[in-house]
Amino acid sequence: MMIFLFILIFLYLKNFINLKKNKKVFNVKKLIYLDKKNLNNWMNLTKKERYNLSKEESITYMNKRKFLLEEIREEYKRISKKDSEKT
Repeated sequence: MMIFLFILIFLYLKNFINLKKNKKVFNVKKLIYLDKKNLNNWMNLTKKERYNLSKEESITYMNKRKFLLEEIREEYKRISKKDSEKT
């Protein structure tokens, strides 16, 4: 029984260490924007990393744009409602 427990603990530790290593390798979560200052950093990334970063960037841009458009629509509704009440 004790041997089984030690083997089980050893396997969990091994999996935990492997997960830590994998996170270090594939952890490119910080967004690197393409501009003159960090062009070298951008070019040092692999093709797949650049693709993923640009995809994330476009998704965040799209979400910001949707949010802004929704705010503009709400503001327009409020303004038009005020104008209709005045007349």
